[in-house]
Amino acid sequence: MAQITLGGTPVHTSGQLPQKGQKAPEFTLTGSDLKDVNLSDLQGQRLVLNIFPSIDTNVCASSVRKFNAEAASLENTRVLNISRDLPFAHKRFCAAEGIENAVCLAEYKNHAFGKNYGVEMEDGNLAGLLSRAVVVVDEQGSVIYAEQVPEIKQEPDYAAALAVLK
Repeated sequence: MAQITLGGTPVHTSGQLPQKGQKAPEFTLTGSDLKDVNLSDLQGQRLVLNIFPSIDTNVCASSVRKFNAEAASLENTRVLNISRDLPFAHKRFCAAEGIENAVCLAEYKNHAFGKNYGVEMEDGNLAGLLSRAVVVVDEQGSVIYAEQVPEIKQEPDYAAALAVLK
């Protein structure tokens, strides 16, 4: 269990992020087209898992914009924007923002992702949602970077996450 904060108030997550060198846990999430996406479907690609509470907050929206802009030029790299928002919210956001290549995935049918990645918030005002975190996975499915953002209102360290891909 990790402890983070929301506006300075302690919040506990369901566990710890997978660490550098570990295999990324398999997942099944739902895309904006309502089709299931598994980690194994993305094998052979470098992945940035941009995990956040809700696309409808400023910091979460900012992370989607920033990671997609910064990673767009990186070879064999996809950004997966992951939250418990419905796929319709992801699709609406990307359409309104003109973001065409974003991969938005919802954890609304199967709630194993939050538990397996240790990012489900267990208490506080956002209990049940995913905490803000970044996990970068290489082509072989191994974690090469992991950051649990300590304060939910804080943006992740974009530079550090993307540096492992350059």
